[in-house]
Formats: sequence, C-alpha cells, structure tokens
Amino acid sequence: MFGSGRTVGIIIIIGGTLFACIGSAVSVVSVRLDPNGTVGGMMLGVGLSVLIAVPIIGLGGYLFWRGRKELAELAQIKRQKLILNMVKTQGQADVQDMVFELKTDTETVKKLIYDLVGKGLFHGYINWDDGILYSKQASALQGMTSCPNCGGEQEFVGQGIVQCRYCGAQIFL
Repeated sequence: MFGSGRTVGIIIIIGGTLFACIGSAVSVVSVRLDPNGTVGGMMLGVGLSVLIAVPIIGLGGYLFWRGRKELAELAQIKRQKLILNMVKTQGQADVQDMVFELKTDTETVKKLIYDLVGKGLFHGYINWDDGILYSKQASALQGMTSCPNCGGEQEFVGQGIVQCRYCGAQIFL
C-alpha cells in the first residue's frame, strides 16, 4: 500500500528512540544502585544503547522518506489518471479545464501529458494554441501523413511525437 512506509518509519524511529532512552536509563540506574558501579560502566551501557539505536532510527528515517516519495508518486498517478479519464470519456478535453480540475498550472498539465505519451498510455493529438487535447486510436494515427487538425504537413519532433508545420498541433503516436 502506498504511504505505509511513512507509518512504519515513524514506528521504527519511535522504537529506536525508546530503545536508546530505556537502555541508557537502565545503565545509569544500575550503576547508581550498585555500590561497585563505575562511571565507565555507565558510559559503556549508554554508548552501546545509542550505538544499537542509531541504525534503527536511520532505517526508520529512510522508510519515512521513501513513504513520502511514494505518496508524491501516487498523487501524480492520480492526476494522470484524471487527465486520461477526461479525454477518453469525451474524446477531447480542454487544457484549461484540466488545469482547473487538477488545481495546477498549464505547464504542469503539459508535463503530465508528455509523461503519459512517453509511457505509451496516451495516443492522440493536441493543438496548444486552442488548448484542446484529442484522443485517437494509435492505429488511426500511425499511417496518417497529414495533420488531423488542419491537413498540413507533419514532421517528427521527438520520440512518438509529430508536429504539424502549419498549425503547430502535436500528434502523439
């Protein structure tokens, strides 16, 4: 499950901290109660408790950090899924509607769309001037020699991306 690393990380950090505190307290109390106890013995006990606890706390910190990263990835996946749902259900979607729905800016929506194209999850075309994203089957776009938007000549501009020389529409293969 996404984000569970955060919870486990917090639990491990708390457990490691408790281990260090309890181990140190036991060392201090046992030296104070023993008439033959020495400060060196107390320092050894505290040092060992801390030495054992530091890697445990470090592991908890790593899991917490990783859990936060997973949550950020999940948020991006949800945004991309919303974009796909918007354009697949309607056949086309307005970029400004996506910006409003995602509560973000146009540049972020553009990056999300390019990421979907790069992953091979979206096929269609977009006219950035009009701000409309169109969904098309990849097989319908593969053999096209003219722009689906204006009929103009196309040229490759990136991996899986063709752009019309006239209207600037980008076709995602």
